[in-house]
Amino acid sequence: MRDKLESALEGAIFNSRWLLAPFYLLLILGILALFVKMLKEVAALFQILLTGEGNAIIAILGMVDVTLVANLLLIVIFSGYENFISRLDIAHNSVDKPSWMGKVSYADLKLKLIGSIVAISAIDLLKGFVNIQSMDQTHLAWQLGIHLTFVVSGVLFAVMDRIAFGGKH
Repeated sequence: MRDKLESALEGAIFNSRWLLAPFYLLLILGILALFVKMLKEVAALFQILLTGEGNAIIAILGMVDVTLVANLLLIVIFSGYENFISRLDIAHNSVDKPSWMGKVSYADLKLKLIGSIVAISAIDLLKGFVNIQSMDQTHLAWQLGIHLTFVVSGVLFAVMDRIAFGGKH
């Protein structure tokens, strides 16, 4: 009786990982929402180019920002699904399969996430510096402080992983 109960409990715990699948599916909707945002960014860029009003560099940086967030979501979807739910066997022989797919551990995922967040933060900070004359100095200082916090956090994550894995990671 005890073995059957333990086996059922372990099976329920193991199979509960599938409760995460809807989260990853909904993140795909997030990528679709970012696609709509990208279309708006492109429309704004064309308006700037046609009217000469606005800053094309800031509009392009906005497009880069949206693309980085979409890449971040894709990394989370693929690696999260593979690390916590199941291997993706769909593209195992495909030449289109990204080289990192199936090789991103949880520690790698943390570093990729913080790296992407730092890059996104850097793009926002760069937009602020490009448009510095109309930027509130307090707001810019907060952006810089937050960006530096992300950078320091990323370095600390890398150092912690190096210590934990003894340089073998």
